[in-house]
Amino acid sequence: MSFDPGKRLDPSQVEDRRGGGLSGPVLAGGGGIGLIVLLVASLLLGVDPSEVLGPALQAPPQTDVQQTAQECQTGADAQRRTDCRVVGFVNSVQAYWTDEFARRGARYEPAKTVIFSGYVQAGCGLASTAQGPFYCPLDDRVYLDTTFFDDLRARFGAQGGPFAEGYVIAHEYGHHVQDLLGILENTGGTGPQSASVAQELMADCLAGVWARHAAETGYLRPPSESEIAQAIDAAAAVGDDRIQRETQGRVTPERWTHGSSQQRQTAFQTGYRTGDLGSCGAG
Repeated sequence: MSFDPGKRLDPSQVEDRRGGGLSGPVLAGGGGIGLIVLLVASLLLGVDPSEVLGPALQAPPQTDVQQTAQECQTGADAQRRTDCRVVGFVNSVQAYWTDEFARRGARYEPAKTVIFSGYVQAGCGLASTAQGPFYCPLDDRVYLDTTFFDDLRARFGAQGGPFAEGYVIAHEYGHHVQDLLGILENTGGTGPQSASVAQELMADCLAGVWARHAAETGYLRPPSESEIAQAIDAAAAVGDDRIQRETQGRVTPERWTHGSSQQRQTAFQTGYRTGDLGSCGAG
């Protein structure tokens, strides 16, 4: 993925909490807050919440970092460093939705992304790397441990690549868009036709809408077919059926919370093909 090397980045949209020293067992929070974290926020695990808590307890402690995202100033930095790519993608995603909301006579409210390592205290409760990237509607923030991008390849079998990372970030901001539109709900339920799956697929579709217009924001060059393929492959890698097959040796559709590989691919492709949030059922 090629960023415009001379484009100025806005690192204030990203809060770097890596090396913050938070450690200990993870409690996702009680009652509705914990449910929000596990059902709405755990983007790419695609597993039942009960399967998340176990690995979360063994999440690694935070480690010191020598560089911070606040040093990310240009597109050239985004080409060189993962955290700077996060800044660049966040800037691009939010620039697109700012313009799109304005075009529709509405106002987009920016949401920060928090980069963390190990554990993080979010408005939705204490969370860990093991839960994957998530959006917390209680504090309007996206939370991301960049080591997840490595897990996307090593654990989920995705081919990876920068545009796969962009898809992950755009999906979480899709939840923020849902929140602003008043359609992000703690819906619950499981299964291919559940409200939970529909909500996640809409976020995949909204990620595709951004991808269609990414170059228009000025931060990125037009994505190539191979780069779009990275995003589609990442969507497939985190399908509920694929993860269930790899982790438990069988597929149990009645427990799906995010959608199958095919559903997630199709949702992203719909958004990318149309470039219209209306095609995602969001407007």
